[in-house]
Amino acid sequence: MVDIAKSQDAEVGDGTTSVVVLAAEILKRMKPFIEDGVHPQLLIRAITKASEEVSQEREFFAEMVVDAVNILDESLPLNMIGIKKVSGGNLNESRLVRGVAFQKAFSYAGFEMQPKHYKDPLVALLNIELELKAEKDNAEMRLTTVEDFQAVVDAEWSILYEKLQKIHDSGAKIVLSKLPIGDVATQWFADRDMFCAGRIPQEDLDRVMAACGGSILTTVSQIDESVLGKCATFYEQQVGSERYNFFEGCAKAHACTLLLRGGAEQFIAETERSLHDAIMIVRRAKKNDSVVAGGGAIEMELSRHIRAKAKTIAGKEQFFWNAFARSFEIIPQQLCYNAGIDAIDILNKLRHRHSLGEIWAGVDIHKEEVGDNLAACIWEPSVVKKVRFSCCGLLTS
Repeated sequence: MVDIAKSQDAEVGDGTTSVVVLAAEILKRMKPFIEDGVHPQLLIRAITKASEEVSQEREFFAEMVVDAVNILDESLPLNMIGIKKVSGGNLNESRLVRGVAFQKAFSYAGFEMQPKHYKDPLVALLNIELELKAEKDNAEMRLTTVEDFQAVVDAEWSILYEKLQKIHDSGAKIVLSKLPIGDVATQWFADRDMFCAGRIPQEDLDRVMAACGGSILTTVSQIDESVLGKCATFYEQQVGSERYNFFEGCAKAHACTLLLRGGAEQFIAETERSLHDAIMIVRRAKKNDSVVAGGGAIEMELSRHIRAKAKTIAGKEQFFWNAFARSFEIIPQQLCYNAGIDAIDILNKLRHRHSLGEIWAGVDIHKEEVGDNLAACIWEPSVVKKVRFSCCGLLTS
């Protein structure tokens, strides 16, 4: 209830009381059915059909996931798909970015003067500090005159400006660092129409390097164009209440980022988990273009095949074969239980259909009936089945 109220407040800012009252009333109205033994899945299905919202979001995210996987290169590297969660807004405000995107880091004065849009920029990735700071540990300096102190101060400034000048001379227009970039450096870059951001998380820095190329440098003594990344477009944009940096048209690898919108954090986190599963399924289907019917169709066909083979075996071993064949029926049986369907009736129909040679006959939980799942586009990658059966065989041997 708390999460529902938070989601309502984050999305529209009003109606938190009414949404809790409505949700409580729905649960109250459904309680007698649960007490009478009605399967919860039947109630969930009815409520889902009535709202219609879930199916719209499912189609929306299905297209987004397929587009995201299609952006990747032939090796389909999973680390090139990033998922960023942005609180606020509606789920249908989520978007697919054809590149790398991450939240704007903390910035100092002068950042507002820096350009926020570049075409074909060079990107410098650093793991060094670009700011003046006092030494705290194991530091000792003995000075006898004011001139000595001034020389130390001048040397510190000189070292910083030398680093900044080398970065500028390399041709970089965008400077990202895992460590802080101070106000002096921020202003210096702004005066030269350069963009900088410090305290970038290591994960985001690694993704930019993998997508744009270049190297993460721990020194700028020999920085040049060969160690810089490249992209077609860089820009900064407001997303919800946060600012995000975007790298599109990355030179080294095809990358993308899913920006998820939503109210409560728990709701967005659940969406993220669902999207991760969907991405893995699409990725597996694309890497292994062989698919089979889902809904227990393959398991029932294997069960039929093993039963037929068992009839040719003499002796008590035939019982073991039949027991092994029955074990495959647990998959469609469990699907029926989860969906609140009569498992006994469905299994009998499945056995009959498979005995007639309908190898793709499986459970269709939407129609609550047996159907041709291959024609109904209820598919699973064949590699998933192969690995599953191999693991089960190894486990029991």
